Amino acid sequence: MRTDFTQSLTICIALLITGVAHAAEPRPNILFCIADDWGVHAGAYGDKVVKTPTFDRLASDGVVFEHAYVSAPSCTPSRAAILTGQWHWRLGSGANLYGSLAQSIPVYTDLLEADGYFVGYTRKGWAPGQNGERPRNPAGDKFKNFATFLKQRPADQPFCFWFGSTDPHRSYRKGSGAESGVPLDKIELSPNFPDSMEVRSDVADYYFEVQRFDRETGELIEKVRALGELDNTIIVMTSDHGMPFPRAKSNIYDEGARVPLAIHWPGHYEGGHRVQDFVSTTDFAPTFLEVAGLAIPDVMTGRSLTPLLTAGEGGWIDPSRTHVLFGKERHVPSQAGADSGGYPCRAIRNDDFLLIHNFAPDRWPVGTRDYENAHIKNTWLGDTDNGPTKSEMVKNEKQDAEHQRLYDLSFGKRPEFELYDVAKDPAQHHNLAANPEYAEVLKNLSQQLEGELRATQDPRVVGGGEMFDQFPYSGGAPKFPAPETSKTKSLRKDAIAK
Repeated sequence: MRTDFTQSLTICIALLITGVAHAAEPRPNILFCIADDWGVHAGAYGDKVVKTPTFDRLASDGVVFEHAYVSAPSCTPSRAAILTGQWHWRLGSGANLYGSLAQSIPVYTDLLEADGYFVGYTRKGWAPGQNGERPRNPAGDKFKNFATFLKQRPADQPFCFWFGSTDPHRSYRKGSGAESGVPLDKIELSPNFPDSMEVRSDVADYYFEVQRFDRETGELIEKVRALGELDNTIIVMTSDHGMPFPRAKSNIYDEGARVPLAIHWPGHYEGGHRVQDFVSTTDFAPTFLEVAGLAIPDVMTGRSLTPLLTAGEGGWIDPSRTHVLFGKERHVPSQAGADSGGYPCRAIRNDDFLLIHNFAPDRWPVGTRDYENAHIKNTWLGDTDNGPTKSEMVKNEKQDAEHQRLYDLSFGKRPEFELYDVAKDPAQHHNLAANPEYAEVLKNLSQQLEGELRATQDPRVVGGGEMFDQFPYSGGAPKFPAPETSKTKSLRKDAIAK
């Protein structure tokens, strides 16, 4: 009896000591590094041309995610979803580009700050949009740079810093990629683009800015190392959506909605694990709150990634993470005439299929090409950023069947439902929604999508979705190239043709 009592007492004391030690452990810093328009182009994902040593190192030492998706492939709603931990369709005008985010919606930055974190950001935080009733940007107080932030940080206070690079957002300095040494002939072009030196140069310019983001993120990490706090800093490196090219940014195919994601916390999240589970960037907020020891608000629809990060293995981990939802409301008001609407759509993606529900298939998915009659004067295919690849695809639309096919995929109208077998068709070019062989798949995924959207109170399903088309818009739009010269007259003729 005495022996059993002694053993029990010893165990209790050990547990108490462990608990005290755990309680005394300082809360982790959070270094969140987000690119602006970076698709899944990194060495860690198999890209043999772009140089991303910082991301690759985080991936090899920490946890890299194969299936990370944004809530919406548009800057404002994507960043709003990250900060709030909610699907963008729950955020009112925050679901739109140049929207606003109501003060009543909690953001993880405010919650951390209220509990003792020093919070701030540099460059692009939550943007573009209107702060409205909020006294500051939802990402926190703005600082000139990370060094200034660290200098002003109170002693012994954990920090939460948002590094919002503006790379690789357009516009690019033409030829910068080739000049920096990016080998144009080695680039593996997206199946969405025609192969030409103009397009290859455009992609190289994009790579140049991806590499700059990677380098600057590495410099921030070295500052943390110099402080001696690297072992207690969670580092997240990701993007707000895909590359600013046709059928990518502002589209809910993989090239628009899937993003790179690596997370590392030395001594905690490490081992070079590659996680297959489907995750959403709405999961960041609950993750940060959980590791800081805070309760996760009930309104957050995201789920903490901690179980995946601490699993100590890769592959498929959580059997409930077999799929992910995402969608889009208004990016740029780029329809014709009085129509101020966007192109509302929702999607469900699992390991086998992508199903998209387009709620307004009568509209142009990326806007009208008839810029003279566009809702915002001179807006030209407004949901696709202007650049050499876009211009090449419009100019050469009628060159041959392949150019026509690629043009239609990027700029043509789409049916109400799109279904893609991602194993057979990773580029998602062949819509199977009307194929009788996939009727059961279409039915099941449609029901699942609608059921989950209804559970999240998505206005496009439960009613009231027209409000997204009516919110004010204060931003600009991609305009038809000007001034017109003899070199652009043929492009103008092609651009306006029906």
